[in-house]
Amino acid sequence: MSFHSLPIFVRLQGRSVILVGSGEAAAAKRRLLDRAGAIVVGEDAEDARLAIVVDDDAAVARLKARGILVNAVDRVELCDFTLPAIVDRDPVLVAIGTGGASAGLAAALRQRLEALLPAGLGRLAERLFAARSAWRARYPDASARRRAIAASFAPGGAYDPLQPDVGDASGLPPAADDETATIVRMRLTSADPDDLTLRQARLLANADRVCHAADVPRAILDRARADADRLLCDAPPTSAEGLTVDVRMA
Repeated sequence: MSFHSLPIFVRLQGRSVILVGSGEAAAAKRRLLDRAGAIVVGEDAEDARLAIVVDDDAAVARLKARGILVNAVDRVELCDFTLPAIVDRDPVLVAIGTGGASAGLAAALRQRLEALLPAGLGRLAERLFAARSAWRARYPDASARRRAIAASFAPGGAYDPLQPDVGDASGLPPAADDETATIVRMRLTSADPDDLTLRQARLLANADRVCHAADVPRAILDRARADADRLLCDAPPTSAEGLTVDVRMA
């Protein structure tokens, strides 16, 4: 499974972005750029690397010829990048994109997520940022620290991000037993990643190492962290490095 686009967050504070066009669509894009702190400039600006163009295919062609990445509003076939629907819980930003397939679907998902994500989520993020040294002191090993943080964010955990009062949490590491290297055996009854249980999906997302047989589908393995080691093994592992998940088809 591959991405149609690589989702990234671009810091635009104080940077020039070209905006071409007029009307409500252009005004909406200007408001978005203003919120990101960008300096909105015209097509002739020489220091811009991004552009948003409304209803002007000729301008799209000219800008692309200069090596500028262009978003052509409502013309997905001309876009180098697309703009997502955004849920803002500053400093937490949730971006929903469909690769231009359906802005309406992205907007509908944003509305649902607005209702799900507590208003205080940003405060929790700020407190966790301030508590980074405390987390490092409590869990010097990066893998152990990541697993402890994941456990805190799990449903019912100390910092469950969907709890209404999550913004009142301290962000400091909760009391917990130190974790040791562990092997978890995962036996799958389906090749469809949508059939993973919540526990299985969480284990894959937090694994430091994923051992798997040759018949485990790529779509399942893609549910693991991108930086987790993936090892093709005919037999289950006998030693663990951090959290090792051994995946086999039943």
